[in-house]
Amino acid sequence: MKVAVITGASRGIGRACAERLAADGYAVVINYSHSERQALDVLNSVLDNRGTGMLCRADVADSKAVQGMMRKVISTYGQIDVLVNNAGIVRDEYLFMLNGETLDRCMDINVKGYFYCAQQAALKMFRKKSGVIINMSSVSSQTAIAGQSVYSATKGAVNSMTRTMAKELAPYGIRVNAVAPGFIETEMMNSIPAEKRGEYLNAIPMGRFGTAEDVANAVSMLCGDSCAYMTGQTLVLDGGLSL
Repeated sequence: MKVAVITGASRGIGRACAERLAADGYAVVINYSHSERQALDVLNSVLDNRGTGMLCRADVADSKAVQGMMRKVISTYGQIDVLVNNAGIVRDEYLFMLNGETLDRCMDINVKGYFYCAQQAALKMFRKKSGVIINMSSVSSQTAIAGQSVYSATKGAVNSMTRTMAKELAPYGIRVNAVAPGFIETEMMNSIPAEKRGEYLNAIPMGRFGTAEDVANAVSMLCGDSCAYMTGQTLVLDGGLSL
């Protein structure tokens, strides 16, 4: 059985990825940092649908915690076949209101956390000369949205690191790609005022917001053999928003 580690898997896109990969036959490692109750709900959903999985608490911004998480996965399953770097935060602030705490925390989770997890997962994948790493990016990496200068910078970094990681790891049978979702129906989206949601919706040529399942389907595809010759790419999934 193949093993997939999904960071930030207690809700939203991470949860959908965990459920989809479990349905694909992976043993899923559901990473979370605070929301244990929600993470347990995801695990129960996986188990109820005859899947296999485990919980693993770790702050991805803490390199020691990431090392401990990966060791736990290896001690339990003996291998790591897929890493979905999904854990991240969004803190919208206009440039003149930006503070150091916001900048540091976004960089720590959205950039450093991806590096820490990719490094540790790749070390485990290296042993069997195969593996897949998928980094969750955003359409904000390519489309300017007011108030998201820090978030867009972190996701631009994700796109760049994806290409370089792919080149470094390809000789070892490890593929690295990214998925860049647009506006997705999640808890974060539901907190946006109705008027602003309407503005966003009008800007999407397909006329609807995406779902977490839409993103999970793309992740599943990138993990599979149908994308065996694809690496270093960022797959934009935004209903045409960035056109």
